[in-house]
Amino acid sequence: MDLGELRKNYTQGGLTEEDLNKDPFEQFEFWFKQAVDTEVNEPNAMCLATSSKNYLVTVRTVLLKMFDRKGFVFFTNYESVKSKQIEENPNVSAVFPWLDLERQVIITGPAEKVSTGESLKYFATRPRGSQLGAWISHQSSVITSRSLLEMKLEEMKRKFMDKEVPLPDFWGGYRIVPKTIEFWQGRPNRLHDRFKYTLQEDGIWTTERLAP
Repeated sequence: MDLGELRKNYTQGGLTEEDLNKDPFEQFEFWFKQAVDTEVNEPNAMCLATSSKNYLVTVRTVLLKMFDRKGFVFFTNYESVKSKQIEENPNVSAVFPWLDLERQVIITGPAEKVSTGESLKYFATRPRGSQLGAWISHQSSVITSRSLLEMKLEEMKRKFMDKEVPLPDFWGGYRIVPKTIEFWQGRPNRLHDRFKYTLQEDGIWTTERLAP
């Protein structure tokens, strides 16, 4: 297969400075709603890059579960590789790859743990199976077989039978506090539109157009 022949010319639309909201969070909400309304597959999926103190970088896809002016929140096992790397180096980057719309949003900034109350509030909304799954999966650790997970799941079903599933103390959320937010719109001939919002020390967001 000749990968050089895999090409697509992006023609769905453009992005101008006049199109942009002065507030990057409102701009994100507008684009996010469009991704939902056009039924983009998993619109809240974001590729999250983390790095250890030794600059070992790993990337995985996680799901955005909340966002507001304070930042972008996802949930995970606090003993996972991503969590250990965040503890060593809180600076992360996340990308929303809305390929159906020929768009990307790229966020950079430090990640910090959300409060236990915020984690508990979200955990209570999860399906019971997902709540139980949080208890049995020691994320990123080596396991001998899938049957071991299934055995542990049955054990947890018995343990919490007729009870609410409590929040594990090793599970919770992180909030990415953005320092930059970039909006990328594909254009013909690879002359894409890119605008980056940058948070200044006085709390004001500035906007720049970037070369494609």
